[in-house]
Amino acid sequence: MGDFGTLFPLAVGYIVVNGLDPAGLFVALGLTNIALGLIYRLPMPLQPKKVIAASAIAQGWSPSLIYASGFGLGLLWLALVLTGLLRKLLDVTPAFIVRGIQLALAATLAWKALQWMRPTPLLALTAIAIVLVLRENRYAPAAIVLMVLGLGIVAWRGDLPGSWELALSLPPITLPRLGDVWQAMLLAGFAQIPLSITNAVIAPAALIRDYFPEEKVVSERKLMLNMGVMNVIASFLGGMPMCHGAGGLAGQYYFGARTGGAPILEGLIELAIGLFLSRSIANVLTSFPMPLMAGMMLLVSIQLAKPMIELRGWKLGLALFTAVLSVITNMAVGFVAGLAVTHLVRALRQRSSLLSVPNEKEDDEPDA
Repeated sequence: MGDFGTLFPLAVGYIVVNGLDPAGLFVALGLTNIALGLIYRLPMPLQPKKVIAASAIAQGWSPSLIYASGFGLGLLWLALVLTGLLRKLLDVTPAFIVRGIQLALAATLAWKALQWMRPTPLLALTAIAIVLVLRENRYAPAAIVLMVLGLGIVAWRGDLPGSWELALSLPPITLPRLGDVWQAMLLAGFAQIPLSITNAVIAPAALIRDYFPEEKVVSERKLMLNMGVMNVIASFLGGMPMCHGAGGLAGQYYFGARTGGAPILEGLIELAIGLFLSRSIANVLTSFPMPLMAGMMLLVSIQLAKPMIELRGWKLGLALFTAVLSVITNMAVGFVAGLAVTHLVRALRQRSSLLSVPNEKEDDEPDA
């Protein structure tokens, strides 16, 4: 449950603001998590697409527009993989630019966490203390303790449903409309592309290599192929647009996830909620104390920013430039600008090194 700090708020927004069917949202999440755990046997992250989610919630999109955005982006990811364009993009993207994007995401998560802490900072500090004490405890994992504590607070406030309605609810069958697909791509889909390529493909692949150097490598191509398949399928089941997220992986790893058992267990929980508790869960989610999520998110953001420590010199400078510009504008602008400046700096350095090579006559002259 370590990635719930980035999953819960957007899932709640989709259900409460946009009217997404909780059965479709949670069943699609659950089935995807179970499939990822069985296939990769690693804690593969699964997150909402943040640009789409933020735009949809802020602008009050209809559910059909949300389903269409997932369908359109899913087809786009498959096209990038099958045409080989993804490989060309990866070849020109250095690792330190990816670190800059990770730092920008870490800063964004940290700022949002601090905002959520403001109403009851003591509760957020309690969450941080619980995490630091129980993070590696195998019998009382911190994330599960925080979930139970949060439900206890909801019950104490009297916000739990009077009676839990345990009834089978199947996900809706939805058919994305072509007109909605184009409208969704114009509203937020095209802006989502650079962020997903960096934070959902390049950055998670790098983190997997960092966290699991002895395991089988999960390539960027496989991650994008996953996103294409799972979003196309989810769009027909009433699911939200999903991606792999570096923040989700950092959260799962920070809270102790090391195998595919983590996403499988998470998927089973989500599947049970979607099938049997979808009529009651919306009220619980909207009442969950967000300062607890804030404490988790703040520590996850620190974990996500840690790889920056390894950078030095001009690479560190360009990573910081990418991160700052991404935070000020957006990650798409930061990524493109960082990439452009990187190749400009490399060209200037190469030219400078060529001009500074001494000729043979100078090499033969004795030292003064």
